Amino acid sequence: MKPFPLGYLSSRRYTACLKASRPSTPCAAKPDSLYRRISAVGAPTDSVVPILDQWNQEGKNVEKIELQAMIRKFIFYLEISEWTTDKRYISLTPGDIATRMHWMTRVHGIEELENYFKNIPQQLKDLDVYIALLNCYALVRSAEKAENAMQKLRDMGYRKPLAYNVLMNLYYQAGSWDKMDCLMQEMDEKGIYFDVYTLTLRLSAYSAASDREGIDKILKRMESDPRIVMDCDAYAAASNGYLKLGLVEKALEITKKLEGLIPTSKKRTFTLDCLLRLYAWTGKKDELYRIWELYKKEKIFNKGYISMLSALNILDDIEGAEMIFEEWELRGLSYDFRIPNFLIAAYCRHGHLGKAEALVDKWVVKGVDPLSSTWFTLAGGYIADNQVPKAVEALKKAICVCPPNWKPRMNTMVACLEFLERHKDVEVKEEFTRSLEGEGVFTEFVRDKLLGFVKDGKSESQANSQMEEDVEET
Repeated sequence: MKPFPLGYLSSRRYTACLKASRPSTPCAAKPDSLYRRISAVGAPTDSVVPILDQWNQEGKNVEKIELQAMIRKFIFYLEISEWTTDKRYISLTPGDIATRMHWMTRVHGIEELENYFKNIPQQLKDLDVYIALLNCYALVRSAEKAENAMQKLRDMGYRKPLAYNVLMNLYYQAGSWDKMDCLMQEMDEKGIYFDVYTLTLRLSAYSAASDREGIDKILKRMESDPRIVMDCDAYAAASNGYLKLGLVEKALEITKKLEGLIPTSKKRTFTLDCLLRLYAWTGKKDELYRIWELYKKEKIFNKGYISMLSALNILDDIEGAEMIFEEWELRGLSYDFRIPNFLIAAYCRHGHLGKAEALVDKWVVKGVDPLSSTWFTLAGGYIADNQVPKAVEALKKAICVCPPNWKPRMNTMVACLEFLERHKDVEVKEEFTRSLEGEGVFTEFVRDKLLGFVKDGKSESQANSQMEEDVEET
C-alpha cells in the first residue's frame, strides 16, 4: 500500500504564517473595477501594465490597500507591485518587499531575486525581508544559501519559530532528518517553542522514515501540549505514517481523531479532502462514501470532486467513479479536464479503451481541449493493448499541448518499457523507439537509452529505475 504524499509548510502555509500579523482586505469586484479588469488577464506571462496605465489615464483613483491586496493575491500581480512603485503610488515597506520577493522567485527565478535583493536599501532589510530571502532559497532547495540567510537572522537576534520551520521544511524535503533534530535542539536551547508546524514537520519526517517510535513520541507530545491546537496536517501525517507501517487499525484510530476536527475546522473542505484519501488508503469504502455525504452538505466545487474521484481511483472503483462523474456533470460546474481524467485512467487500466476514447471525444466535440496528461494516459492504454500507431499518435498530441520545458513523464516511460519487455522482436522494438524520437516524444538521449535497454535485455524494473535518473538529468 502506497500512502498519499503530504507536503508540509507549502507556500500556502508559509504565506499564511508570514502574513499573520498583516491585515488583508479583499478586492471588491465592483462593476468596471480595476480588480475586474485585471482578473480577465489570462496568464502570468500576459502584461497587466497597459491595463494599469489605462486606468490611470482615465483619471480613476486606486487605493494603496487595494493594490496591495491584488499583489498578494495572484502571481502575475508582481507586475502590479513594480508598476505601483514606479508610479510612486506605494512607498514600499519591508512587508511589501517580502511579498514581492516571494512572487519574483516564482516568476523570474532565484538570480533575478538575488539581483533585486542587492538593491534593497539597507534600512528596509528587516527580519521580514530576511525571512522572505530564506524562504526563496528554500523554495528552490538551495540549502547552503538558505543556511546563510538563517545565520543572518540569528545575528539579528531572531527568536521565533517561523524561520526555523522554513529551514526545517527544506531539510524535510531533502530527507536530512539529523539536521532537523539539530535545529530543534537549537530552538530548545534558545527557549524558542515548538509550534504546530515545527512538530508536524518532525512528525512527517518520522512518517516518511516509517519510525513508529518517533511518530508515537511526537504525536503524544503534540496532544499533551496545551499550546498546540491539533490540525488536519498533523493527524494526516500520523495516519499516513501508520499506513506505511501497515498499521491500518492505528491509522483508522488517528483518522477518527481527524474527523473529530470537522465541527471546529476553519477549513472544513480541506479536512474532508484529507479524510477521503485516508479512508480510501485504509480500504474503507463505506467510510469514504459516508464522508462524501458530509462533504455534500458543504458547497462543493471541482476540488471536492477531484478529491473524491482520486479516492475512488485508489480503491479502483470504476462504477463509483462513473456515478460521481455523472453527478459532477449534472452540477454544471466550470469544466476541468482533470475530472474526466480520473475516469479515463480507470478505463485505460482495465482495457476499456473504447469508453476512454468516447469520453474524450464527447468533450472534444463540445470544444473542450484535453490536457497533455489525458493523451499520455490514452497512450499508456494503447501501448498496453499493443495499439502502437494509436499510442504514437496520442503521444504526438500530448507533445502539442505540453507546457515549456516539458520532460517525459515516468508513467509514459514505464508504459513504453513494458511494451518493449513484451515484444521479443528487436526490430519492432527499435522501430517503435525511433518513431517516438522522430515525433519529438523523447530526446535522442532518452531514445538511445531505451534502445540500450532493448539490446542489453534489461528487465523492466531495472530499466525503469535507471530511466528515472536519466529523465531527471535530461
